[in-house]
Amino acid sequence: MSMQSAAFSTTPLAPPDRRSLAHIPGDEGWPLIGRTLQVLADPKGEVERMAAKYGLIYRNRILGETSITMLGPDANELLLFDQNRLFSSTYGWGTILGRLFPRGLMLLDFDEHRLHRRALSVAFKSGPMKSYLSALDAGISQRVAEWRQHPGEMLFYPAMKQLTLDLAATSFLGTSIGPEVKGITKAFVDMVAAAVAPIRTPLPGTQMARGVKGRERIVAYFSQQIPIRRAKGGEDLFSQLCHATHEDGALLSEQDIVDHMSFLMMAAHDTLTSSLTSFVAALAESPDWQRKLRDEVSSLGVAVDAPTSFDHLEAMPFAEMAFKEAMRLRPPVPSIPRRATRDFAFGGYQIPAGTLVGANPLFTHHMPEIWPDPDAFDPLRFTDEAQRTRHRFAFVPFGGGAHMCLGLHFAYMQAKCFARHFLQNLSVSLPPNSKPDWQMWPIPKPRDGLRVTLAPA
Repeated sequence: MSMQSAAFSTTPLAPPDRRSLAHIPGDEGWPLIGRTLQVLADPKGEVERMAAKYGLIYRNRILGETSITMLGPDANELLLFDQNRLFSSTYGWGTILGRLFPRGLMLLDFDEHRLHRRALSVAFKSGPMKSYLSALDAGISQRVAEWRQHPGEMLFYPAMKQLTLDLAATSFLGTSIGPEVKGITKAFVDMVAAAVAPIRTPLPGTQMARGVKGRERIVAYFSQQIPIRRAKGGEDLFSQLCHATHEDGALLSEQDIVDHMSFLMMAAHDTLTSSLTSFVAALAESPDWQRKLRDEVSSLGVAVDAPTSFDHLEAMPFAEMAFKEAMRLRPPVPSIPRRATRDFAFGGYQIPAGTLVGANPLFTHHMPEIWPDPDAFDPLRFTDEAQRTRHRFAFVPFGGGAHMCLGLHFAYMQAKCFARHFLQNLSVSLPPNSKPDWQMWPIPKPRDGLRVTLAPA
């Protein structure tokens, strides 16, 4: 069996007999479907109701498997920091992402994950990051200028999704990608949609079938481009990965580059679309903070058409705090699955090897004992002083431990660059009597597309 197919075999970490979990309190719901419908309808309310009834560790059944939910900062630390290598990310995420994004960095474990992460980290060092900022800055500036020319109501989520996809294509693949960009970006859209499609088999006409076809196109494109990029080089992320090496000096294999690029493109645009939309929604509902952030941008003394530098980004602490608060309210990855590699004990319960366990950032980010008035937008929760007194796993929008998001600094860079151009050019508000309704799982997004009103700043 190849490494790729073995990575998603369920044999080595098969689920335990359900009876071995019966001692843990909980409710598995209806036969077959369990509590899947309740989770899909209201993931935040469902986990809060279950926690109120059964405590911070409970048993439930979702998507056909009995699992254990473990809530709060201590559980996050156990599952994510994972000093003793008790939990597999491969077998946690594999059933969701394995068919479309096999062997992406998040789907590797332990030593293999460490080796690949080290090789990929070269693409996120200061030199390449400066190149990415230049590409992001130009793309954001141009798009915001277009929005400013057409003030009034607009659906913000689809506009932001197109922008982040375009930015990922240019900063990750390079501005010379040419006419193929539309086909490549459509393939990624189909792959991301298929990753959370209810029908998991690529039957004709299904979203999963479109996703599998999209992956075939992506694999063909990257495979054809790798030798070209290795020959001519470049400052985009793809070209950086084509020259990345392992500790022994060996280049990443072509298959590794294809798999990592596919995953990074997905992660870079889908989660950022969610978080930046949440950020803009929060500013639309909080005019005082919108003014405070606009004043911060004005204090930079940068002309509207001037490029953004790292010094400018460093001088925007309020923008970073506001972006963090938006991710606290609606974390881009609301739940994080893992599978136990060995028997373990936590909170007074024995949990057998093979058990699917889950952390829940969405719940942790709304615990009132950690975050007073948790539904309120208050960026001052992220002053240096406030963060020093908080559990280090109370805020986990990028995960934690060995699997902490490799693109964390890229995300903050893009968010603050966007805040600079958006606030320098535009003001945003919600239409009268508008109340955004958010779908919180699998990645938060406004059900109505987030209708906002834009006006020149």
